[in-house]
Amino acid sequence: MNTVQKLKVLGESAKYDLCNYADPNFETYASGKMLGVYNSTAPDGRCIPLFKVLMTNKCSNDCKYCVNRSGRKCERFEYTPQELSNLFLNYFNRRYVEGLFLSSGISGDINTSMEKEVEVARILRDCGYDGYIHLKILPGTSYDLIKSAMHLADRVSINMEAATPDGFEELTSTKNYNIDILRRMKWISKLSKRDPALAPSGQTTQFIIGATDENDEEILSMTKKMYDKLELKRSYFSAFSPLEDTPLENHEIPHPKRTSRLYQADFLLNSYGFNLDELVFDENGNIDTQIDPKYSFALNNMDLFPTEINEASYNELIRVPGIGKISAKRIITLRKRGKRFEKLEELQELGVAVKRAEPFIKLNKSYQATLGF
Repeated sequence: MNTVQKLKVLGESAKYDLCNYADPNFETYASGKMLGVYNSTAPDGRCIPLFKVLMTNKCSNDCKYCVNRSGRKCERFEYTPQELSNLFLNYFNRRYVEGLFLSSGISGDINTSMEKEVEVARILRDCGYDGYIHLKILPGTSYDLIKSAMHLADRVSINMEAATPDGFEELTSTKNYNIDILRRMKWISKLSKRDPALAPSGQTTQFIIGATDENDEEILSMTKKMYDKLELKRSYFSAFSPLEDTPLENHEIPHPKRTSRLYQADFLLNSYGFNLDELVFDENGNIDTQIDPKYSFALNNMDLFPTEINEASYNELIRVPGIGKISAKRIITLRKRGKRFEKLEELQELGVAVKRAEPFIKLNKSYQATLGF
């Protein structure tokens, strides 16, 4: 099978693994021009094209949601490490991509499949490539192979898929949640602490949202634990999508805004210092899909507002809807220079979304607006 045919299938299959906040640009896979290119987004908003592909879509696991699950009728292909390395270097040298995101199905033995991923990274490093490599750690991979992967990669990740053992068992019978997933994540964390040079960009994980009955509180409780205990860098939320010829092909899809709200809530936990009990959940343990979680927090804690912009601490400012970390830092910096804010326009110039912030702030003890109820 020629390289283009393999890339069309293995690039398309790789789109279900997320590696940044933005959704994959599916058109790049289907265009026939830039197969395998995925436009990732850096924290500063810069677009970073990655070569994103599977070593193989052959897989012995039976994940009920997965396009590559064992027994599903589909075309199956596999790269050799040298073949995939050559393909990546061709893209990189032509400046089509800036980095590699490599995952794989499990073709037979777990460690043999993982060794092929590691070998790709080793070949690239031996060829002088010193750019970004993200390796997906396969569930059940040995400790030594994980360490080898971390020596070569900038970032590693292993997909949790579910937030609880019961939820995980709903999705697969061929993997063990505590042993194949959590134990490996703990190994990665310990290795990183012992040697920060190993996978210096840390580890991430991914959850499948809507494939089980797990609620948002369970999911976010787990991500919070991972941030606190394993120093997880990011969690990614992939909305369940029913696929033909899988056990969940008739399963209900999640609300279209659910993953977006989870990202926002997760960002509050991971980046804004919120505690889980500060988030607002309904009686079923879910976030309101119609309201930004930060705005919902403010509405349910009006005793904390309005916040006096000229006196509030950084942590108080970032809890105000419409004020982000960058604009809060700018406010603090200018206040240290003697600045006192008197007009909303002054805040707007610093990046504050003033229409959202107005009901929750004061300027020189003066209310700026009230909520319409």
